[in-house]
Amino acid sequence: MAVAHRTYARALYAAAKDADRLDAVREQLGDFVEAQRQVPELRDLLRNPQLDQRVKASVFEELLGGDEQLVRNFLLLLAEKNRAGEVDEIAREFERLVAQEEGILDVQVTTAVDLSEQEGRDVIEQIEKASGRKVEATHTVDPDLIGGIVLQAGSLRLDASVRGRLNRLRRELKGSAA
Repeated sequence: MAVAHRTYARALYAAAKDADRLDAVREQLGDFVEAQRQVPELRDLLRNPQLDQRVKASVFEELLGGDEQLVRNFLLLLAEKNRAGEVDEIAREFERLVAQEEGILDVQVTTAVDLSEQEGRDVIEQIEKASGRKVEATHTVDPDLIGGIVLQAGSLRLDASVRGRLNRLRRELKGSAA
């Protein structure tokens, strides 16, 4: 995450919190990010460095007419500073700040096989009990794990996979052979 992304996200977060508009700003920014993901032409327009910033600003004006003033002004500022194409990264950092404020733990769950809905809920419930925080989890499947689970929460990584155990065993065997 670039320093600029953090700076812009923190500024928007502080302004939204001060105005007691955090939920509205979060929703509107999320809607805009989703719209530009679904419309590749919009994303291309925002990321085009050769396009004049006034054209990008007019696109924002058109799309956000009467919407949340903070988000509208924020996106216009991004256009003015030639950072409109970075809205995804900034929004991701904004979401991280909101989650941190709400005490939500963002966890990446990786398993060797797809989990059933109930198994997924059980895993999240166990993490919530252990951490004492509400958990928002994303799940991916990596058959190379062979079995088990890998949890990633920020910089903390818990590897309880068969592949992880085999790798640790291999390192131990190499260490004892020396």
